[in-house]
Amino acid sequence: MSKWKERIGKILRSMRYILSLTIVLAALWLAVSGVYKPLIMLLGVGSVALVVWLATRMKVVGVEHNPALYAGRLPLYWGWLAWQIVLANLNVARLILNPAQVRPRVFKVKVPHDTAVAGAAYANSVTLTPGTVSLQMTAGELTVHALDRRSAEELKSGAMARRIAWLEGSDTEHP
Repeated sequence: MSKWKERIGKILRSMRYILSLTIVLAALWLAVSGVYKPLIMLLGVGSVALVVWLATRMKVVGVEHNPALYAGRLPLYWGWLAWQIVLANLNVARLILNPAQVRPRVFKVKVPHDTAVAGAAYANSVTLTPGTVSLQMTAGELTVHALDRRSAEELKSGAMARRIAWLEGSDTEHP
């Protein structure tokens, strides 16, 4: 009897993740499209169904890929990242105006995250920030190219890594 309970529990958890993915995708579709004509709505339902089916077949629906896990913290992270992009753009503009300060460097930073999704989010956030590019990610380490000392030091300070840890829920304090 316990095998059946375990199996039912696994199915219910899987259904919960599928349902949360469906809700997030449908809400995103409605928010982005802004058109509520029957044909467009039907295409939206079809698109969401196709993506959920593909994600389920690829076995990427689960705890680590649960969109509801990040839903509350993601807008705050995006706001912080947008501000970091603005600051980095100002730094790159300063470097353009004063090219003598450009000191390119390649260095490694630790990736202190438990999940692959958090590691990828960290590497992508580094690349989105002007002046830095993620070159390679290995187990626990990210190789980065930076245009100057300031960009490298900001990344080495670990502020972005702490934000990602907070985003994934492994660090409960808001950095």
